[in-house]
Formats: sequence, structure tokens, C-alpha cells
Amino acid sequence: MSAPQYVLITGCSDGGIGASLALAFQRRGFHVIATARSVKRMSTLESVANVTLLPLDVTSPTSMQDALKKTVTVTGGKLHYLVNNSGVSYVMPTLDTSIEEAKKMFDVNLWGVLAMTQAFNPLLIKAQGCVVNIASMTAYLNAPYWSLYAASKAALSSMSETLRLEYAPFGVRVVTVVTGAVETNIMSHGDGFALPDGSMYRPVFKNIEDVARGKSLSSWLPVETYAERVLKDLMGGAHGKIWRGGLSSTMRLISSLPGFIMVGLFSPVTIQFQET
Repeated sequence: MSAPQYVLITGCSDGGIGASLALAFQRRGFHVIATARSVKRMSTLESVANVTLLPLDVTSPTSMQDALKKTVTVTGGKLHYLVNNSGVSYVMPTLDTSIEEAKKMFDVNLWGVLAMTQAFNPLLIKAQGCVVNIASMTAYLNAPYWSLYAASKAALSSMSETLRLEYAPFGVRVVTVVTGAVETNIMSHGDGFALPDGSMYRPVFKNIEDVARGKSLSSWLPVETYAERVLKDLMGGAHGKIWRGGLSSTMRLISSLPGFIMVGLFSPVTIQFQET
């Protein structure tokens, strides 16, 4: 009988990518360490065999060290996969951006990933494991109202691809999953979207609200399908960037085209503004 393999996944709250990835790994025989800021947010995983639930806030060094100690106890000091999935979405015109809120987002989307990888590095080295960073196709597009979120994911993608080269001599893989439109609850926060007082974008508030609520895209991939495709890639030895999710293949192509095509793609936003 082969020794068990272990995966730790951040951001496993109900209804999200992390929870679906946890189930996909579990079905393949992995022992899954599923984490979220509160264990209560992972009710769909609480009775699943070979799944250990841990509270973890990726912006808290104390929380991270506590999770690390518990993980070592469960795994014996090895970690075959670290999936950095925790993320915060933020939709807002660039000029209306709250710098304080943007910094909080970067703390999760970028610095939290770096801190987790540094903390769990000894376990990954011991297992010659794999770091999986969940990125976003917005990093490769100039999509209006996504600028700061896209910036955080662009920084993540750049860091992840560089880390891949730096980790290679130690036998650790790094995979950057450029994620397209996936049916999760991350866009539910858009229900309370509001522009700041005095915003010059108020004439197109409805358009921006639709972006925040995920209504501007139509090709959403079921999260379970997304998770299965990512697992197939990982089990097949994927490394570097992979594109998965609704519209990801299309956007991969568009992102490689001349910039004026990108401008044309998003020009309807400007047209709506001019016609309002």
C-alpha cells in the first residue's frame, strides 16, 4: 500500500473553488487539509473522509504558524501540494479605488500567497511537492473596473512564474492556474456594490454594478467541472501556466493580440458612458 499524499488548500469556504478542489483531491485518494478563516464556513467538507479542517487567516502570522504546526502533526512533515486559493475580489473604477481596501486585497491575493509558501517550504521540499497558485485571466486583460484586482493577480502570476524557476533545482513544481469565469459565490459580494460620493462614474453605475455582480459575463463554467479539469492537469504533471474556466481559452488568445484589439473589445463600456 502506497504512503498517503497530502494537500493543503486555502480558501475552502462553501461554494467556492477551494471546496471543490478539496473534494476533487479527496476523490483521488489524497488526505486534504482544508482551510478557511472559520471552520464554520466549510460545512460541506466537515463530514468528508480524509479531510482535516483547520482555521487559517493567510494575513495572520500567528494563524499561519498554528496551521503549520497542526499540518506537521497530520502529515509527518511532508506536503505534496500547497494550493494557494484564498482570494479577495474588488471591482471599482481606478480613480474611485480605496487604497486602504486595495492594500487589504493585496495582503490576501499576493502577500498571503508568499507567506504561505515561505512557511510551508520545508514540507514541500521534503515531499518534492507542488505549489499551485490560483490566478486570474483579468491579469492579462485591460478590463475596466477590475484594475486593482487585476494588478494583484498580475503580481501573483509574475511571482509564481519566477518561483517556478527558482524552485526547479529543488524538485518542487509550481503551477499557475489562470482562472476564467467560474460559478462560485465570490461575486455575491457585488450585491452591496456602491460608488463613493461624487464619483464621476455614477452615470454608468448600473454597468459597473453588473460587472461587480458577475452579470457582464455569460460563459460561466461550473465550479465542479473547473476543479476536475485542474486536477487532471495536476495529475498529468502540468507545470507553469495553465488556463482553465469559462472564456479562458478565448481570453488567452485575445491577450496575445495587439493592444488595439483589446481596446476594441472593451469599447462598449466607453460607448455606454458617452451615451448616458
